[in-house]
Amino acid sequence: MRERARAERADATRALLLGAAQELFAERGYAAVGTEEVVRRAGVTRGALYHHFRDKRDLFRTVYEQVEEGVIAAIARELEEADSSDPWEMLVTGVRSFLDQCADPVVMRISLRDAPAVLGREEWRAIGERYALGMVTVALRGAIDAGSMRRVDVDTLAQLLLSAFSEAALLIAAADDPPRARPRVEQTLMALLDGLRT
Repeated sequence: MRERARAERADATRALLLGAAQELFAERGYAAVGTEEVVRRAGVTRGALYHHFRDKRDLFRTVYEQVEEGVIAAIARELEEADSSDPWEMLVTGVRSFLDQCADPVVMRISLRDAPAVLGREEWRAIGERYALGMVTVALRGAIDAGSMRRVDVDTLAQLLLSAFSEAALLIAAADDPPRARPRVEQTLMALLDGLRT
């Protein structure tokens, strides 16, 4: 019983740290946030931070992973609400939902601006793939099996399109006016997808 209570307290402390870190990183960016500030906002000790995370970068990586989980969960909810039986429409809905998520200020700051710089492009991409590749692969396989898309190697196409989606998100995040950039990026991305239709 005591062990369970200790584990629950540890989980609660970790959640406080992650919540505080996400708020601060989203508000001001990774470089402008110190660990002392995270600890203060979370209301925990400095020792608690280093019990759960090796350093600030490790904390940021975990925050980024949580943001990515949230993006995938939001896309999944939107696909469920769309309730379409047309695999092509589901693919298009998923892409549009992804672009909507990329316009969120938290996603833009943490996932698209800071994560590539803090973690390096290779680790940033690997984490993104871990969360999104399965969803993209399933959507493509469904569209191909339904005859909506040309028969191609699904795994290769999923990797290529995921890279295109990532670059599209980065274009939006780097734009002087992201809301104005989004329709242009979406239009071009949809033209790319349309080229795969049967």
